[in-house]
Amino acid sequence: MPETIFQTQAMIAAMAPRLDTQLWRFVTVTPDKAPELLGAAIGTFREDEGVTAIVPAELADEAGLDGPDFARITLMVHSDLEGVGLTAAVATALADAGIACNMVAAFHHDHAFVPAAHSKRAMTVLKILQDSADL
Repeated sequence: MPETIFQTQAMIAAMAPRLDTQLWRFVTVTPDKAPELLGAAIGTFREDEGVTAIVPAELADEAGLDGPDFARITLMVHSDLEGVGLTAAVATALADAGIACNMVAAFHHDHAFVPAAHSKRAMTVLKILQDSADL
């Protein structure tokens, strides 16, 4: 397993953003839809109001769950969960470009969910950010 990176500029320099071809949708899971949605979810979060799942947009359509579609950009760097600044740098760069961003941190990678229509521009923004990292 690759070594985790902790230092902010090193995380940014090594982030190597990768665009997923699958489109995703954030949905609220109801008990009647739980088996089909949770089995296909790549992420879930329990809130006071209920469970949110990130599921393939196609499955959300089949379940009759409307909402915006998102592209997932995985930052391939093995960032330390206690590392500071990667999420802020990514979110700020995308915000400065007028692109919404929903960040999800997992054990091995961070994932930026951006509106599907802006995915290619978001990739350009993140590559420029990576190239500008001052080591």
